[in-house]
Amino acid sequence: MHLMEMLRFRPVPGSAVYLGLTRRCPLTCRHCSTNSLISSEEHDAGLFLGFVDTFTAEDHPEIVLMSGGEALLRPRLVRDIARRASSVGTRSYVASGMFFARTGKIPRLIQEAIDEVDHFAASLDVFHEEEVPRSAVLKILRRLVDAGKDVSLQLVGMSDDDPYLAEATAEARDVLEDRVPMLVGLVGASGRAAEWMPDRRTLTHLPLSATADPCGVAAWPIVTFDGTVIACCNQAVVDQGRNAPAHLKLGHSATDTWQTIRSRSRASATLRAVRTIGPRMIAQDAGLSPPAEQCAACYALSAEDPQRKAVDLVERPGFAAMELGVQQILSSGGPVGYARRYGSARYADMVTLGYRPQEQPCAV
Repeated sequence: MHLMEMLRFRPVPGSAVYLGLTRRCPLTCRHCSTNSLISSEEHDAGLFLGFVDTFTAEDHPEIVLMSGGEALLRPRLVRDIARRASSVGTRSYVASGMFFARTGKIPRLIQEAIDEVDHFAASLDVFHEEEVPRSAVLKILRRLVDAGKDVSLQLVGMSDDDPYLAEATAEARDVLEDRVPMLVGLVGASGRAAEWMPDRRTLTHLPLSATADPCGVAAWPIVTFDGTVIACCNQAVVDQGRNAPAHLKLGHSATDTWQTIRSRSRASATLRAVRTIGPRMIAQDAGLSPPAEQCAACYALSAEDPQRKAVDLVERPGFAAMELGVQQILSSGGPVGYARRYGSARYADMVTLGYRPQEQPCAV
């Protein structure tokens, strides 16, 4: 599964699900969005395996994405989730900080996990490189791609003009011979980065009156570290777990099935409105003074007035058509459009590296 195939599903509500398998990580990167440590929380594997066991051949997500912390601290769990998901038609993805690359080898259990998933993503940035050399990461990826594995790189920099991004992407393209796609983003002020980085989102000028700005990250639910299922993958929300805003909580993996979670995500009036016009406009229509930043405005939507306004909105004639139209617009930009909107515009087209679309049969 190439990165392009995965990103095509990104605007489609309920087409995939994230699993935060652990908050533990052996690295202490200065920008870590989850503020992970080796001593961080980790919950029973059954919270994740039991949830995946509710996938069926008739009703399952297209993709299950596993992350952490460092997901490959639990290689057996990654392997077992990938196997169970594959048995009903769900493809799998795991992201890693590549802690094991420092030895130049892939431990047996980690290799088993990588072999089972349909896509393996490695993180690479100036902060990771303080603990894991770039050359070691690229050496492992070269070995995997030579063996036929679908892999990608997740890079972050401080800005589109960050010299690090120019240097690292150029070396990766050379070593990996343009066979590995790269999803390039910018460091956000969350986790440990919040201690030293100003929140870039508050620096963006926005009009005083809210305008439609559909949220593109409320489509895929995430099972957080303790099993709470959240509608949004914003790290600040994920960190709250059971204490997340009510309109963003979809249930718990110990008691709710995939089918229930997807139904709640798709049926919620507030989430439908957030995905279609964005939280700032909902809050303003409810008589609130929404913050300039989308995610901050979203926090206000658990109140009664915004909830009622969202219900009124989705019940209006024509809303369903508008909802579908927005989804089609978001999809029309494809994976490159998504990478440009939520990552680095300069490097957005690097998600296409190594992509070879299947030839379509001629119509006769």
